[in-house]
Amino acid sequence: MSAIRRFFELDKAGTTFSREIVAGVTTFLTMSYIVVVNPAVLMAAGIPAGPSMVATVLTAIFGTLLMGLYAKRPFAIAPYMGENAFIAFSVVQGLGYRWQTALAAVFVAGVVFLLITVLRLRQWLVNAVPTVLRYSYAVGIGLFLTFIGLNQTGIVQLGRPGAPLRAGHLTAAPVLVAICGFLVTAILMIRSFRAAIFAGIVVATFAAYLSGVAPAPRAWVSMPPSLSPIFLKLDFSGVLTWGFFPVVLTIFIMAFVDTMGTLIGVSARAGFLDENGNLPQIERPMAADALSIIFASIVGTTTSGAFIESATGVEAGGRTGLTAVVTALCFVGTLFFSPFVGAIPPQAYGSALIVVGLLMVSPVTKIPFNDFTELIPAFTVVALMSFTYNIGIGVTAGFVLFPLCKLVAGRVREVKPGLWVLTGMSLLFFVFYPYT
Repeated sequence: MSAIRRFFELDKAGTTFSREIVAGVTTFLTMSYIVVVNPAVLMAAGIPAGPSMVATVLTAIFGTLLMGLYAKRPFAIAPYMGENAFIAFSVVQGLGYRWQTALAAVFVAGVVFLLITVLRLRQWLVNAVPTVLRYSYAVGIGLFLTFIGLNQTGIVQLGRPGAPLRAGHLTAAPVLVAICGFLVTAILMIRSFRAAIFAGIVVATFAAYLSGVAPAPRAWVSMPPSLSPIFLKLDFSGVLTWGFFPVVLTIFIMAFVDTMGTLIGVSARAGFLDENGNLPQIERPMAADALSIIFASIVGTTTSGAFIESATGVEAGGRTGLTAVVTALCFVGTLFFSPFVGAIPPQAYGSALIVVGLLMVSPVTKIPFNDFTELIPAFTVVALMSFTYNIGIGVTAGFVLFPLCKLVAGRVREVKPGLWVLTGMSLLFFVFYPYT
């Protein structure tokens, strides 16, 4: 025990074993929904649920252990919401690429991440992204996930020309099950229950079984399914082409914006930042993040990174890598519940997506509505992400519009050099985008 105390420097951090354990379990409970929701989203891309669940859990274990043992920070890593939706609905369903090619793009993005982290260029690029755009990305992805959830549950359905959307049959049993899941989650969140999203999924799932909306699994616990259907299935044949460049660029941009926002945001709450607002030895958690992305693509899932739910562990007192190690160990037990995960109906995980979207839109209050040079690009990002069903178009539109608005206003000095690089990359995105 003394060796563990010295390795994680518990005394220096002013924490204890019990506090770190409680913090690690708290983080796990608040992010455990990803074990269910990530495979459910990726089924839309054709990735089988059982192996996908195993890949999700293995990625969480690998990345979180790396964060705890190498970076020694109380941050948990798992596949990102938003990025998985981009792969499933924009890249595979929208553009018609195979999921194997999409995973190869994730691998390439991870390698690029690692290179620019080692060369210390990643911090320079991330710092160039305006704060207002970071807020708008969160809001846009939140609304995008909400729309997916509303559609998956049948609350909102596709309409007809002139009225592209319409309300579903709100008194039908499947929709009522979804509404039940949403309300249970909402009530538990109001009561500050840590695992509200996970509990809502479980309640909605059993409601679907009992009402006959979905069939119950024949078994609840089993050995983890084989990874062979998705392990090392990356297809690089179409990745290194100009036509696929927008996809790689979007994965790259989304991941580094998400990760940096989480690292800085959670570190601020934990008191890790120095007097200049920087995170000391930030290269270590960034390297852990980059390696987890590469690992995720190899085992068969999408972009991973530091989870914002790590903030709950920090609020519970977590201050060292021991918190992350405890969280990783909690994920090990979920490997044996693949039959249950594979039998979760869309009414359950769809309602969870609505709630996750709700949680992601809170930064809208930080967008300056009295400054049109920032409001216009931010609004455009949110609108395009939500209404084009494509996160990448929204992200890159923001990179183009922000410097343009500042230029028109005579405030071009507010544009950092790195943003001009991202603007050029975004223009290439629009030129080579495979419009359909």
